[in-house]
Amino acid sequence: MISKNFDKLFVGAREVRLKAHVPYSKFKVGAAFLTEDNSIVVGCNVENAAYPQSQCAEASAIGSLISQGYKKIIEIVVIGSGDKLCSPCGGCRQRLREFSDLNVLIHMCNSSGHLKTSTLGNLLPDSFGPENL
Repeated sequence: MISKNFDKLFVGAREVRLKAHVPYSKFKVGAAFLTEDNSIVVGCNVENAAYPQSQCAEASAIGSLISQGYKKIIEIVVIGSGDKLCSPCGGCRQRLREFSDLNVLIHMCNSSGHLKTSTLGNLLPDSFGPENL
């Protein structure tokens, strides 16, 4: 399920991952989103000495998405550290739900390449979204 936009998204996530501020865990994460006009928006994780104040890469990218005037995520790449795939945490799955539909492709990668693709609906079954309010 690799799309024609995967390469651009992968490069964006890989490059922003290197900018992550992770002095405590040393676990760098980069996220890249495809927007409704085929632009790429990226974000990296930012740790804080008060751990609950840290921010995931997906949350950083969502902030960039909104600040640049976009409202919808069309496709996602997440790259973590190490050899294993990096999937969005539970909180980020819910954050992604706010700005993408359940069919959005989420490509989970390591810095070497693609490892798995899923949909948000598969990662967040029976989700609570804007239409529930």
